[in-house]
Amino acid sequence: MRAIYFAWVRERIGKAEEELDLPAEVLTVADLMAWLSRKDEGYAHAFDSPSTIRAALDHVHAKPNAPLAGVREIAFFPPMTGG
Repeated sequence: MRAIYFAWVRERIGKAEEELDLPAEVLTVADLMAWLSRKDEGYAHAFDSPSTIRAALDHVHAKPNAPLAGVREIAFFPPMTGG
C-alpha cells in the first residue's frame, strides 16, 4: 500500500510518501495509525492525536474504522478549512 502524507503530518514524519507492507493485524485506518505510531518518534508525534488526522482511501475520505482490504493508497492530512 502506498501512504501519502500532507502538511504537518508530512513534516513530522519527514517524508511525503512511502510504500507500506502491512502486517495481518492492521485491518482499519485506526489500526494503521496505531501501527505507524510505533515505528519511531516522528510517526508517534504525527499520530499522537488520531482524532485530528483525516484519511482518504483511494481518493475517498474515510473514517477511522474503514477497512483497508483492497486499498492501494491511503493519504493522511490534517483537517482542512475553507476560504
